[in-house]
Amino acid sequence: KRIYFYLAAVLIACASQSSYAQGLKVPQLSSTQTIDQELGLGKITLTYSRPNVKGRKIFGNLIPYGVVWRTGANAATLIKFTDDVTIEGNKVPAGEYGLFSVPDKNEWTVILNKTAHQWGAYTYKQSDDLLRFKVKTINHADPLETMTMQFNNVDQTKCVLEVRWENISFSFNISTDVDKKVMASIDEIMNNDKKPYFEAAMYYYENNKDLSKALEWIRTAEKPEANSSFYKLWEARILLKMGNKAEALSTAQDGVKYAKAQNDKEYERLNQGVVDLAKK
Repeated sequence: KRIYFYLAAVLIACASQSSYAQGLKVPQLSSTQTIDQELGLGKITLTYSRPNVKGRKIFGNLIPYGVVWRTGANAATLIKFTDDVTIEGNKVPAGEYGLFSVPDKNEWTVILNKTAHQWGAYTYKQSDDLLRFKVKTINHADPLETMTMQFNNVDQTKCVLEVRWENISFSFNISTDVDKKVMASIDEIMNNDKKPYFEAAMYYYENNKDLSKALEWIRTAEKPEANSSFYKLWEARILLKMGNKAEALSTAQDGVKYAKAQNDKEYERLNQGVVDLAKK
């Protein structure tokens, strides 16, 4: 009986500890970050785990030179493109990839691997690589405790992905070509009943297309709101870009007048900025 009682007590204790263990939650040693970055008509999604230095020597020691690294902690870093992109001059189809790297003293190899979901680099296969390219590293005097990735210098069609940890950083260029898609879309949608005159005018203005067409569209867009300081601002900016300073000046002055009447300080200031430029 004593033996049965003892065994029962042990089983109850084990079951209790198992129950506690299953319900225990602790912070991850390396936190996970997911970044969404719009690019062109699509989006880049980057997911990685962020290790800390914790007083250790990282590159050339904890992370050895010449060995494929997951570019983070835990699972391999994931990068997903919803549209085709170009990375450092190399075409990359839309899809999800593992972002690996090979550290070295002054130059790293960056890798996009077609097997996206991996734990670390333990099952990494070079035969699955989509792309490999070299990047120069930058040395920093002040160490960065937590590994950080971020998108910099972002515009409509390109951005830079920077990776920094400890005393080094590197970056690479990502771009996408959307002009053909947008121009085809404008041609198609302008045949519809509801025409996006303003949006089309803005695309032409920002991308140095036919400015006379952009002017025609912005004037069509503003007809229902003839006293709009907003539309006058963009009409004046297009005229100024066309080199028509006199008409840009007159249009922006109207914009200032309408903004004052509406007590809209922001568009009064913006139109006045075009007035000042047109007077130079």
